Amino acid sequence: MTTANGNDAPPRLKGKLKAVVVCWILGFGSLVAWNSMLTIGDYYYSLFPKYHPSRVLTLVYEPFALGTIALLAYNESKINTRQRNMAGYILFSASTLMLLVLDLATSGKGGVGPFVGICAIVAVFGIADAFVEGGMVGDLSFMCPEFMQSFLAGLAASGALTSALRLLTKGVFESSKNGLRKGTILFLGLSTFFEVVCVLLYAFFFPKLPIVKYYRAKAASEGSKTVSADLAAAGIDPSANQAAESDAKHHDRLSSKQLFFQNIDYALDLFLIYVLTLSIFPGFLYENTGEHKLGAWQVLIHYITPVLIDFKLSYALVLITMYNVWDLISRYIPLVECLKMKSRKGIMIAVLSRFVFVPAFYFTAKYGDEGWMIMLVSVLGLTNGYLTVCVFTAAPKGYKGPEQNALGNLLVLFLLGGIFAGVALDWLWLIGKKNAF
Repeated sequence: MTTANGNDAPPRLKGKLKAVVVCWILGFGSLVAWNSMLTIGDYYYSLFPKYHPSRVLTLVYEPFALGTIALLAYNESKINTRQRNMAGYILFSASTLMLLVLDLATSGKGGVGPFVGICAIVAVFGIADAFVEGGMVGDLSFMCPEFMQSFLAGLAASGALTSALRLLTKGVFESSKNGLRKGTILFLGLSTFFEVVCVLLYAFFFPKLPIVKYYRAKAASEGSKTVSADLAAAGIDPSANQAAESDAKHHDRLSSKQLFFQNIDYALDLFLIYVLTLSIFPGFLYENTGEHKLGAWQVLIHYITPVLIDFKLSYALVLITMYNVWDLISRYIPLVECLKMKSRKGIMIAVLSRFVFVPAFYFTAKYGDEGWMIMLVSVLGLTNGYLTVCVFTAAPKGYKGPEQNALGNLLVLFLLGGIFAGVALDWLWLIGKKNAF
């Protein structure tokens, strides 16, 4: 097994900082459309109060994401990574635009028809997510860990920034007619813009960075065929690596099955992290904390963000914002080497200990005040982001390029599987509630 930690690039190569920034933007674009859907949940609850929008839309999204990533992970060695990622970002751009067009065409009216249309578009979001997230994680797995960390931070930033922007738009449009809808339209327009930016960056800028070309050429020399189109886009003749690829064939790469059994603990870590997180976020926060009010906390938040003084804050939106902000912050903690958790056993213990959140959220929603709920949501986001980065940056170490790409796809498969299971379990919180269904 050839060591490929991603830290062995010649120091003379330029473009590392640019690549880190682009990876952040590409991560941001991978989830900005979906996080926009979550943060405008208050708008959809006003249009479809009986349809449990946050829960239903998430439940629609995940089967398509999971089914697609399963097919892609099984065939990852035969798939053109460039075409895969381009297709994903283009699907995100088109479907976000269609969501905006649908709202304009229906004049923001509720009903079964518009809700079914939104569900169909959300299903396309799921397919696009599987294309992009698995493709990008697989691609970045054989590059330096900073690229992966930056991409994962971008994923979290999409939630944090959309939540912050939602609070601002609510403040700006609250007193105007149809203010909630105007803020939503602005949201969807910005999301479409960011998706188009990602298409352009990935197509024309990212492949031409010297350090990115180096890692892709190195992966090709180790037998990877998925990078050929990206190398061609960078002006490198893929046939120049054919001799090296021929030599690499003499060194059998591990199969996906072998990679899975060698990294089963990492796969379970990601599955359990997101089972727990998605069983609480966002459905529980929207529908099971309704008795809480911001109380004295509203004064503090108004002091920090004066633009929000003139409108009544949405408690659920504040909780989602706190989760997203701490999820983002925590993804930078592993950059400090002494704070990065490297023990596989330690990561598993930390992951299992998070299940104490289930009774904690239940009793806090029932008996606690808003301060305890905000603290719990913050810790939920903190542990989610930190452990995610620890797993994704540690798992690919020690493998060849093609194996790292395959492992990255497998890990995303288990991540999305955990999200799907968590979304399904989220419905259990409704048991015993009046008018739950």
